[in-house]
Amino acid sequence: MNLVSFFAGAGGLDLGFKKAGFSIIWANEYDKDIWETYEKNHPKTILDKRSIVNIQSDEVPECDGIIGGPPCQSWSEAGSKRGINDNRGQLFFDFIRILEAKQPKFFLAENVSGMLLKRHDEALKNIKTMFKNAGTGYDLSFKLLNASDFDVPQDRKRVFFVGIRKDLGFKFKFPEYKNNKITLEEAISDLKENVVAAKEGNKTNKENWKFSNHEYMIGGFSSMFMSRNRVRTWDEQSFTIQAGGRHAPIHPQAPKMKFIEQNKRIFVPGKENLYRRLSVRECARIQTFPDDFKFYYNHIAAGYKMIGNAVPVNLAKHLALSIKSQIENSEKKQRSISKRKMELENTIS
Repeated sequence: MNLVSFFAGAGGLDLGFKKAGFSIIWANEYDKDIWETYEKNHPKTILDKRSIVNIQSDEVPECDGIIGGPPCQSWSEAGSKRGINDNRGQLFFDFIRILEAKQPKFFLAENVSGMLLKRHDEALKNIKTMFKNAGTGYDLSFKLLNASDFDVPQDRKRVFFVGIRKDLGFKFKFPEYKNNKITLEEAISDLKENVVAAKEGNKTNKENWKFSNHEYMIGGFSSMFMSRNRVRTWDEQSFTIQAGGRHAPIHPQAPKMKFIEQNKRIFVPGKENLYRRLSVRECARIQTFPDDFKFYYNHIAAGYKMIGNAVPVNLAKHLALSIKSQIENSEKKQRSISKRKMELENTIS
């Protein structure tokens, strides 16, 4: 099945669907800092570099599905919390505009858990209604998922909308949770050595990489960062990988931070040398990007941003496999019904 992808970023969602057997024939991403990374890692996909607001629906290829994650800062608990009233929040309308015009078999949209806050109830209700009523209509499924339940070594809660076009005759069922949790030790322990610090000004230290993108952001830690523990142990899952490098979790080689008082912690005295941020490559591993997926940037912050904004590849793959199998089963059932109907009509005639 052929898909188009909006707000593609580096393409974590796209890669997960490709691994499940879909073809991403066309993608859209407006951030120029991401273009090289996307094009070099998805060479068979046409990349449109305009803002979605400037794309007419007839410029989008015919497709079986539309996927994407409209920008989430507007809904974030750590962000402006303005939701649909923010210009970025309104990009949902353009996603729905194109969905309505193209009428693919399905769509998937991802966003942050902050959109579930009570202050956004009315906006969320309206978005659900618009998804359901797009074109000839979609049966909508909606759920908050934690990536750690789907072969991702990270606590990461995100909201997913999945719509199945009504004529397919079924409502999507989200995949079952996986019981086995992947630990940080399983995910990144082999990367403990050969890591390098970014250059001054947090420019990339590419010439010293022994492993692609294996460099970490340097510089101090804010009082907000030091307000709570930022270390997960080797036998745990990572904290959420965020889009800002300064907020990257601390590497599990360090002991958990020492509590001083409410909203104040320190690095364990005498072991300060163990406290460093996770590298760009370690964050990519935790987001389940394969090692041959390379990120291109001059300033290390751009690497963290691309990775932190992505949908974890393994989570995307689980969702994609479920969508694919359920659509195929529905179509097989419909063909069987049509065949029996024709046989009955021939018998009567």
